[in-house]
Amino acid sequence: MKPYLFLLVAIIGELLGTSMLKLSNGFTKLYPSIATVLCFGLAFYMLSLSLQKIPLGIAYAIWSGVGTMATVIIGILIWKEKVGFITVFGIAFIIAGVVLVNLGSSTMEKEAVQNVSSTQ
Repeated sequence: MKPYLFLLVAIIGELLGTSMLKLSNGFTKLYPSIATVLCFGLAFYMLSLSLQKIPLGIAYAIWSGVGTMATVIIGILIWKEKVGFITVFGIAFIIAGVVLVNLGSSTMEKEAVQNVSSTQ
């Protein structure tokens, strides 16, 4: 469970970093710029820790999918960005993709375990 906690912190770091990136105004404001670098540094460090146990494809699908979805929500709630039907449709596809990647991974793990069991 700990690797998924690292992944959660990585996602939070990415979300904070992205928000600070917007506040940095193209890296022209010092404190938001420093916060951007620190948050993204934390995000990548935590992602690297999660990758010790979670397969790369799974971790990246979750990280990018949840990050994208949450970034859109933050954009709507905090930055008052407008979202249309196509954007919502796209987010639904991202969520579906993350679910499918995870389902495919668990299916492959079950097949691998069955193959190992049958050869013994």
